[in-house]
Amino acid sequence: MKKIFEPLITAWTSLTTHKLRSFLTILGVVIGIAAVIILMSVGKGATASILSNFSSLGANMITISGGSTTSGGVRSAAGSTQTLTLEDANAIAANVTDINGVAPTSNSGMQVIAGSQNTFVQVTGITPSYLDVYSITIAEGDSIAQYDLDRKTKVALIGPTVSDTLFSGNDPVGQKIRMNNTIYTIVGLLTSQGQSFSSSDNRILIPLTTLQSLNSRSLTTSGDHIVNSIVVQAASKDVIDSVKQQITFLLEDRHKIAAGATDDFTLTSTDQITASITSSMSTLTYLLGAIAGISLLVGGIGVMNIMLVSVMERRREIGIRKALGAKERDIWGQFLIDSALLTLAGGVIGIGIGTAGAYLVSHLGLGITTLVTSDIVILAVAVSVGIGLFFGFYPAWQGSKMDPIQALRSE
Repeated sequence: MKKIFEPLITAWTSLTTHKLRSFLTILGVVIGIAAVIILMSVGKGATASILSNFSSLGANMITISGGSTTSGGVRSAAGSTQTLTLEDANAIAANVTDINGVAPTSNSGMQVIAGSQNTFVQVTGITPSYLDVYSITIAEGDSIAQYDLDRKTKVALIGPTVSDTLFSGNDPVGQKIRMNNTIYTIVGLLTSQGQSFSSSDNRILIPLTTLQSLNSRSLTTSGDHIVNSIVVQAASKDVIDSVKQQITFLLEDRHKIAAGATDDFTLTSTDQITASITSSMSTLTYLLGAIAGISLLVGGIGVMNIMLVSVMERRREIGIRKALGAKERDIWGQFLIDSALLTLAGGVIGIGIGTAGAYLVSHLGLGITTLVTSDIVILAVAVSVGIGLFFGFYPAWQGSKMDPIQALRSE
């Protein structure tokens, strides 16, 4: 037990003997560790925020987009290849099993006018199944029905943000708005979904066929109705691969795509999107940590400098210990413990300051979300001790190799 605690007591005595010097050395490590924690927590928080927004798309979603994916993984630009149609969506709904709903959509940005107020919003053409697939509810009024789709009626569902802009908080149901020189009647107010990727708060929803009638290029040469994308909700996560395969076979047959040829559509599941985001954001998080780690490198150089000074100051002590039978590994281990204790202290303090700093950043009203996780803390402690061992190695080795006679001759 004595062999365990004696080097620690000696190291502590060495640190407290030169309080100011130890404090300044520790300060460099503290700043580095705190910077690493704050920047990595920003990366982690951004990842969690983005994934939370994508989760609002709904569970088990498969998005079908027009355009093919090349061998390099780059899909042709959205909108540059109009290959999906409303008839494709109807075929999927009728023939693909293990799905809960199909929601084809088209989008167009429009200037919307209501009385003296106006704003520019995204107008989305939808079918009745859209609200169920995206888990959107009506706060007031009615929804868009199949009747509206069949007759291309001029009705609209309005998001709460658009409603506040155009009607200043007054009841929008029954009010008239003008879009593209056409009058629409608002039949329903959507429930707020907050700030998320698929939020309809700042959108206006109209029947898909009504939106398509505004565009002279909304029909294929065969008379089918073009849509921007089709979203399919699988019955469960376990059947996503099966559903994707069914959709692929069906669309290849409908689009007359030969075996081995490149598909003119792309299927992407929510799991694929979240996995891609997680991978990309993890890389960004560790990049931020590496940038902050530069300050740790500077702190480590400071540790090495102080340990070299300490070796020179304790030459006589080293000589006496060697004369009394201490081995090189004893001297070497003592100085490594000194440097590790120095950086460990800085690491512990840095974790506290970094955690407090991350909390402060997320509450400054800057829209930055931070998340301090256990892996960040463990990494910070491991790095701080590792720096102590790495930068303390040379001074420790130099001290262990010191000749005892020469050491005893020193002051």
